[in-house]
Amino acid sequence: MGSLMTALLDAVRRHADANADSNGLAPTPVAGFAAVRATSPSGLVHAISRPLVCLVLQGGKHVTMGTQGFSFSAGDSLLITADVPTVSQITRATPGAPYYSLVLELDPAVIADLAGRMRVVLATDQAPVRVDPTEAEVTDAALRLMRLIDRPASLFVLQAQLVREMHYWLLAGRHGAAIRRLGWPDGHVQRVARAVALLRAEFMHRLPVERLAAEAGMSPSSFHQHFRAVTSLSPLQFQKQLRLIEARRLMLSEGMTASRAAFAVGYESIPQFTREYRRMFGLSPVRDVDAARGKAQAA
Repeated sequence: MGSLMTALLDAVRRHADANADSNGLAPTPVAGFAAVRATSPSGLVHAISRPLVCLVLQGGKHVTMGTQGFSFSAGDSLLITADVPTVSQITRATPGAPYYSLVLELDPAVIADLAGRMRVVLATDQAPVRVDPTEAEVTDAALRLMRLIDRPASLFVLQAQLVREMHYWLLAGRHGAAIRRLGWPDGHVQRVARAVALLRAEFMHRLPVERLAAEAGMSPSSFHQHFRAVTSLSPLQFQKQLRLIEARRLMLSEGMTASRAAFAVGYESIPQFTREYRRMFGLSPVRDVDAARGKAQAA
C-alpha cells in the first residue's frame, strides 16, 4: 500500500474508531463525507444508494446490482452514478484488521460547474456502478480533508474547496466520463433524479406515474423507459423497495411489529407486505428481524 493510502487509512482509523455508531458509520462535520468501520463480515444490506464514491482502505466488500456483482478491496473505489438498488456485504473484516472505507456523496451542482470548465468527454460506459483503482490525487485530497476534521476553524474555511477538489480529480480521472452524466442539468440521469427525490420524500403515498413523469419533464412512456435505464427498476418497483427497506429499518431500529411497520410505510395488506418482504429479503419479516438481532448479539 502506498504512503498516501497508508496515511489516509491511519486518519480514517482514528476517526472511525472514536466515532463509529452501532452500524459502523462515523459521520464527519463535512456533509456527505463519512467513514465506515466493521470488525466482522456483515449480512446482506439492501439499499437504494445515492450517487457516491467509496474508497476502500482495508478489508473487502461485495456489491450486487441486478445480475452484476462487484468485489473490491483496499486501494479500490466503488463509484455509483445514479440512485440504484444495491445489495452489499462486507466480506473481509476482523477485530484485528477491521474493514475501513471513506464515502463521499457526489454533488451534481459541483460536477456541473467543474465539467463546464473542463474538456468535455462523452460517456461511452453507461453502467451506474463500477469499480476501479483509487487514484493518487483523490487519495491526497481526501487525506487533507480528513486532517482538517480536528481543526474546526480551518475546516470551516477550507472544506468546500477540498470537497470541490475531490470532485475535480474524480472528473479528471478514469471515473470522469461516467460522473459527468450527473452534471448534465437536462440529461436523463438528472431528470430521473428529480422523480427519485419525489419518490424518496413521498414513498408512503400512491404516486401516479403521470406526476413522476411531470416532475422529470418527460412523457409517461419516455419516463418509464429512462427510469428503468437509469435505476434498473420500474417506478413501482423502486417505490416498493423503498417501502420494504424503511419497514425493515423501523422493525430493527425502532422495535416496531411487522404489522405496524407495514402500515407505517403505506401497505394496506399484511399478507401482501409479508410476501413482498420475503421475496426481497429471503425471510419473513419476523424471522428476518430475529435473525438480524441474533447476529448483532453474537457480534
